[in-house]
Amino acid sequence: MKLFHISDLHLGKRLNEFSLIDDQKYILDQILKLSDELKPEGIIIAGDIYDRAAPSAEAINLFSSFLTRISERKLKFFAISGNHDSPERVSYGGKILKNAGLYFSDSYDGKICPITLSDEFGEINFYLLPFVRPAVVRACADEEAKIDSFNDAVEYAVKCMNVNPKKRNVLVAHQYVTGAASSGSEESIVGGLDNIEASLFDDFDYVALGHIHGAQSVKRDAVRYSGTPLKYSLSEVNHKKTITVIELKEKGNIEISEVPLEPLHDLVELRGTYDNLSNQKFDVQAKNDDYIKIILTDEIENHGALSKLRHRFPNLLALEYDNAKTRFNGMVSIDEKVQEKSPVQLVEDLYKKQMNLELTDEQRKYLLERINEIWEGEE
Repeated sequence: MKLFHISDLHLGKRLNEFSLIDDQKYILDQILKLSDELKPEGIIIAGDIYDRAAPSAEAINLFSSFLTRISERKLKFFAISGNHDSPERVSYGGKILKNAGLYFSDSYDGKICPITLSDEFGEINFYLLPFVRPAVVRACADEEAKIDSFNDAVEYAVKCMNVNPKKRNVLVAHQYVTGAASSGSEESIVGGLDNIEASLFDDFDYVALGHIHGAQSVKRDAVRYSGTPLKYSLSEVNHKKTITVIELKEKGNIEISEVPLEPLHDLVELRGTYDNLSNQKFDVQAKNDDYIKIILTDEIENHGALSKLRHRFPNLLALEYDNAKTRFNGMVSIDEKVQEKSPVQLVEDLYKKQMNLELTDEQRKYLLERINEIWEGEE
């Protein structure tokens, strides 16, 4: 059975002040065209269908159109809710849609029954695990179950699936697996508290993951993030966006490949002087209507540069300077440096600057506990 694995559509997302809805429609059209060429039996979306729990009408209509065209092609479809989605909205109408071969995860209630399909090699069991937090699983667990972490929660949820390792099994999940390389654009919890171990998935032939925006495998080839179909952050500027294609054959035989996706507008970083980049005759490695971040190397700052450069690059997202002054002040790439730090590290930096003291172990532990409580409360 051949399947497309995609994730993190983030429909309705805005990049700075720019709506990406046309870019998202373009990339979904491309995914469907590729399905016509490569003939998969189904498509998997591993969470974060929408960019927010209450999506815009535009985002809902775009996804509805995508589903309609999948159904018209008689493709099987599997989708789960991610941390950006509302589980109830994603699962709405699921019992009716499954009659058309469109399967959605329910809100987690402690029970995940497999969806069993067949091909020439026999049965394949698909398990749809929505994004779960410890508090959600704890509410459905046995009283004696100890669920204090995300790893505990996913371990308990998988255990309750009663997976038969002798059969072919596919899991769709949206969690942060320890060892995955994040791009800084994903939501994560301080101190790595949302980490889970890849070993929890040993009984699955393929694990279709969402949440991390860069395509990659973790620990073994078949535990895989497909990445986003579009670049959703300046930290993703060097990503190559793809569809992951999996072919499940007999037990123990699986082929994994990537098919590149071409965006309507790329996300590009340009570097140079104001005179060069504002000159239409100066060649740059980008289309003028791409989404662009510019780093100017002029020693004298042009305070009207942003608005002036938008005459050439209408989708200019951000402008920074790299010169003797900014290097001296340590201001170059400040956004990226902040994105690389956890909230706890940021608080530590602020505390040290204000108090000229380091956080004690007790203070750091208290801070982690309070932030984790706040995170779990965001249901």
